[in-house]
This record gives sequence, structure tokens and C-alpha cells, in this order.
Amino acid sequence: MGTYRRIDCIFFSEFHPTLGPKITYQVPEEYISRELFDTVQVYIITKPELQNKLITVTAMEKKLIGCPVCIEHKKYSRNALLFNLGLVCDARTKTCALEPIVKKLSGYLTTLELESGFISNEESKQKLLPILSTLLEELNVTGACTLPIDDSNTIHLKLIEQRKDPQVVQEYDVPVFTKNKEHFIKSQWDLTTQQILPFVDGYRHIQKISAEADVELNLVRIAVQNLL
Repeated sequence: MGTYRRIDCIFFSEFHPTLGPKITYQVPEEYISRELFDTVQVYIITKPELQNKLITVTAMEKKLIGCPVCIEHKKYSRNALLFNLGLVCDARTKTCALEPIVKKLSGYLTTLELESGFISNEESKQKLLPILSTLLEELNVTGACTLPIDDSNTIHLKLIEQRKDPQVVQEYDVPVFTKNKEHFIKSQWDLTTQQILPFVDGYRHIQKISAEADVELNLVRIAVQNLL
């Protein structure tokens, strides 16, 4: 995996009823300093308006990505369980590909807690440490990870490469297929694309395709941009 999206640390933080916000586990150990955590903890264990939202915060040359969770129930101390499993990268790291991973992990942990009390039970919560270690290693090395948690739960994660938007299509551009369009399955395309496909021949420009296919010019540009 390229260093531009390398994960330097994975952490699990929670709100302790007497100690307040704390980092329970982190891999590598002590990567997040006390000073750094004190600086960003209001974004790690948050107020209700920021809960269940992706949050990225940069401080002390580090970028932290998390999705703080709050599960309300009278069985918990203070009637709520607050936690966050997040990633830490260098401040210059592009984190778009990492954000869905954080969101998915948040959902997995929420489901595990609701089904079996995975986090609120101290014995099962200890399984998080080896889980974090495996996540850090496999996501950095292969960009994917499959982790069996118990007999009925397995975590599947994969980093998806974020592609740049294609260039804007102009009315004078002439689209040319790089693959045989006869092999296309028409049903996989939207109606506009299906309508213009017969007119894309390597000779007609966008404006001509629009006129002959009787499709509004801007819709043709968007459809061709999507094909790009």
C-alpha cells in the first residue's frame, strides 16, 4: 500500500464513568501522546451533535479519523456507552480511501455491542487489542482484511482507490471507444447513455451526437464523462 494513505496507528477510545475520555487500546502502544489526546479528545468522545459522524481532525502533525458512537441504555453507567475506533496518519496523508473503513468499523462495533455486549463486557473487549494489531498490519500491507470475531461475526474490509474525476467534456470533443461497444450490456447503462451509444462512432462530436440522438447537450456531456 502506498505511503500516501499509510495508517500509522489504530486506537480504541471510550468514556470511562470516573476517568472520563481515555484511550483504552492503541497500536503501536503510546503512539498517541497524552498531549495529543488532550488536544483532540473533544472530537474523539463528542457531544450528541457530532456523534455517528465521520470526523477528521489535524493536530501536532497528525491526522485522526474517527466516528464517535453513543449507545443509550439504562444498563450502562450514566445511561450511555460512548466509544470511538479511529485511525491516525501523518498530517499530509490523503484519507478519502480510509474514511469508509472507519465508518464500517464503527458500524461493526455497534452491531457487536447490541448483539452480545462485546464492548461493555471487559473480557470480550480485550479481543480488540489483537484485532487492532491485525487491522493495522493487513490494511497497510495488502489494503484488505478479513477478521473472524466469533462464530457468527466476521469483519471484511477493503481499501477502495479514489479515482480523480474525469476531465470536463466539451461540445466539440469527439468521443472514441477504446473497447468494442457491441460487447456492452445495454441494461447496465442509464437511458441517456443507451440513447447516445449508437451515435458514438469516433467521427461525431458531442454537439452532433446531441442533435442526432435528440438528447439535450448537457446530458450528453455528462453521459460521456461518465463513460470516461
